[in-house]
Amino acid sequence: MPESTLLNELVACAAERWPERPALSHGQSTLSYAQLQALVSRWAQGLAHLGVARGERVAIYLDKRPEAVIASFGAPAAGAVFVPLNPLLKPEQVGHILRDCGVRVLLTTPERLGPLVGELARCPDLRHVVLTHGEGQAPVPVHAWAELLDAPARAGHRVIDTDLAAILYTSGSTGRPKGVVLSHRNLVAGAKSVAGYLGNHAGDTLLAALPLSFDAGFSQLTTAFHSGARVVLLNYLLPRDVLKALERERITGLTAVPPLYLQLAQLEWPAAVNEHLRYFANTGGHLPRATLDALRARVPAAKPFLMYGLTEAFRSTYLPPEELDRRPDSMGRAIPNAEILVLREDGSECGPDEPGELVHRGALVSQGYWNDPVRTAERFKPLPAGVGGREAGLPLPEIAVFSGDTVRRDAEGFLYFVGRRDEMIKTSGYRVSPGEIEEVLYSGGQVGECVALGVDHELLGQAIEAVVTPPPGADTVDLAALQAHCKTRLPAYMLPQRITVRPGPLPRNPNGKLDRRALAETLR
Repeated sequence: MPESTLLNELVACAAERWPERPALSHGQSTLSYAQLQALVSRWAQGLAHLGVARGERVAIYLDKRPEAVIASFGAPAAGAVFVPLNPLLKPEQVGHILRDCGVRVLLTTPERLGPLVGELARCPDLRHVVLTHGEGQAPVPVHAWAELLDAPARAGHRVIDTDLAAILYTSGSTGRPKGVVLSHRNLVAGAKSVAGYLGNHAGDTLLAALPLSFDAGFSQLTTAFHSGARVVLLNYLLPRDVLKALERERITGLTAVPPLYLQLAQLEWPAAVNEHLRYFANTGGHLPRATLDALRARVPAAKPFLMYGLTEAFRSTYLPPEELDRRPDSMGRAIPNAEILVLREDGSECGPDEPGELVHRGALVSQGYWNDPVRTAERFKPLPAGVGGREAGLPLPEIAVFSGDTVRRDAEGFLYFVGRRDEMIKTSGYRVSPGEIEEVLYSGGQVGECVALGVDHELLGQAIEAVVTPPPGADTVDLAALQAHCKTRLPAYMLPQRITVRPGPLPRNPNGKLDRRALAETLR
């Protein structure tokens, strides 16, 4: 049986091994692996028919639907690079990305194309627009999806595992979105690593609830296809829709981010979900202990996996479920085929429980930022000689990514998140992690969502402020009780000086995470 080395081979190898097994479900329709592979090949031929050259970019601006999946695997099969765009992005944001990486082909719907026309006129590299259905007008030729699937066969480009396969744009929390460049090797290695520790197999059904433009969202596809599992695409409107899908599709694996889990934990779960949900995994931020406990009570048979990752390295650590009760606040150890170091400012390794920067080395480390050598050089660097137990003078063939996250490692090798360097609050001479404050705010059960922020203060440097929403079923927050709860759990320098109550939900960035930057601007 051939081994996958290219992204598109995850589908091709599964189709050879399990041709009739269901691969992808959306609504009432399901594609087998053989059918999915045939469509991936036909889309690759369609791109070749358009004259797409090796390494050129193909943008996908769709909600979760089969065409988005087919295009994501078919573009790399044609030697091109796919660029998934979050469907929540506005036209100006889409235009920035199209121009930034010189997109040649855009796949979208007529409904999404209309508002984009003005931006497309400002994209000099764009040559073609492809619509999933219907008709539309654009400054460049417009093609039908079905037309390209029926294009005559043409010789494709030779592809190897170090070729570029995808550019994922970050949420832009520190400015304009930046494109993280991923090779075939990055994506395939990530699929095998994650599927390994999650124990994914051909009998699994995974729910794709996260955006496919988000690394953890796209991972639902790659881990499933590597394992021969089925993926269910879900564009949900309400958290209750997720629970209905879990029950209806007999989902065995769910991966989500804390804001979604916060909402799911407040709902009653169908009893049947506990019969088939094998695991639930958290990524994209710290899951409050109270929320984790509530989820475990809802589905006691499911194993919780707490994970940490960054787009620049896909996934870095996970906490094995059997360690959860011993160390519920840990982000675990390195995933398979990755090395995780904790380094001081001078590049030397930190001692036990000494805070330092998390640094990731291995096959999952991306190629850098698209067309941005300065920021790439800041984050992607070779390790100092002698670091990580290697002798000085030995060549280090791979670059490590410096995460910008502060962590500590205990004496047994388990890692704990301290905070983002650009989110750390500096107050009264102390460096305070907002996550630690938020954990206390959540633990009292008096808020629905919350964010702790540092706001400029003449005397303190920064004052701590919190923005909270009422708990489910309530119209307001008992501020006196909340402040009293905080005083029992936090030292004086960590107490919020002001708590602002807002109606929920709090603003989120396109990847579904709470938008700290927007809230900070509001407070200013």
